[in-house]
Amino acid sequence: MNVLLLGSGGREHAIAWKIAQSKKLSTLFIAPGNAGTLACGKNIALKLNDFPAIGSFVISNDIDMVIVGPEAPLVDGIHDYFLSVPALAKVKVIGPVKKGALLEGSKDYAKAFMQRHAIPTASYQTFNKENFEDGIMFLQSLKPPYVLKADGLAAGKGVVISQDLQEAQQELSDMIQHAKFGNASANVVIEEFLNGIECSVFALSDGKSYRLLPVAKDYKRVGEGDSGPNTGGMGSVSPVSFADATFMEKVESRIVKPTVEGLISEGIDYKGFIFFGLIKVEDEPYVIEYNARMGDPETESVFPRIKNDILEVFAAIAEQKLDQIVLDIDTRFVASVMLVSKGYPDAYEKEIVMNIAEAPEGTLFFHAGTKVVDNKIVTDGGRVLSVTSFGDTMEQALEKSYNAIQYIDYASKQYRADIGFDLH
Repeated sequence: MNVLLLGSGGREHAIAWKIAQSKKLSTLFIAPGNAGTLACGKNIALKLNDFPAIGSFVISNDIDMVIVGPEAPLVDGIHDYFLSVPALAKVKVIGPVKKGALLEGSKDYAKAFMQRHAIPTASYQTFNKENFEDGIMFLQSLKPPYVLKADGLAAGKGVVISQDLQEAQQELSDMIQHAKFGNASANVVIEEFLNGIECSVFALSDGKSYRLLPVAKDYKRVGEGDSGPNTGGMGSVSPVSFADATFMEKVESRIVKPTVEGLISEGIDYKGFIFFGLIKVEDEPYVIEYNARMGDPETESVFPRIKNDILEVFAAIAEQKLDQIVLDIDTRFVASVMLVSKGYPDAYEKEIVMNIAEAPEGTLFFHAGTKVVDNKIVTDGGRVLSVTSFGDTMEQALEKSYNAIQYIDYASKQYRADIGFDLH
């Protein structure tokens, strides 16, 4: 089978690495890919928002399956585009249609969906320019900390949590009146703060049934002890100690099943990943957010644990035969530490030459923001590369990843030295 994988991050390198092992694979193309995905297939210079160009490439290269890594093409309706073009309609697309991707594309839509299907989440209200003053008054009615979320996609940076009422009111003004996140913050969701510990739950859905993937936990803040600004994610671990069988039974019965059944009842054909960003409050799970794709950097810890031929799993999704698949999961721990550019998530330099030695046994290097210039690998993003290792315990996996960081050298290398600190 000829496969096209869309995306260029660490998530896509981890997925490409897994696809490359499939017995069903003929040729893998990655668009646009990165320096790491070159070892898995052929990188193709396609823009992810240029659906006609992607469609033309799919037709001319006899592509059987398209796997959509990032959220933007899904929210923009790439699956719907394929269904609307007769020459593309039979291509298997892994990723939901636009209406399904709205679970990620609009926080307000996701919250209303959860309310309709009695899925536990924080209480909320949504505000915009029309009712801005009501938003200011609503903040006054809440106790700190105050949680404000841009309704639309904001590259993982559209959430603000403030302890100070005046600061929160100023933030609401910046988001709505001054378009801090562009159109994404034209509407802002304000919700009650939930105090607990977070984890990421992933399900595969074929539109009729679902399968749960390994649970992971990611670390979003740039600084140790979860300090500093939010990033795209500084590392991840899987499995997660507190997500035990009792907790996961609650997650499945109260959150995963009602979500999948809700999508079916609303006539949304959802074929792809559902990411549940959860928080455990005392012993109860609540949904913080949905994503319509795999998380990054969680993919780098989850995908290495999947033993199945991943193209068999993806084919079962496309053919609505997922209920016939039994997932075979590695029982070992996997820990991923993200190497980033100095200055990230604010301004940082690019195109810094990297020296990368071969990864030691039991460790994988998943490229994120890298590219090849003049036959040299250089940095090409804030998050540069994930160092991912297996271990019999989380501590062992983390130790291997931290030891392996020395195999990668570039001038602005930075990372968090405390991934997993809250799980010991």
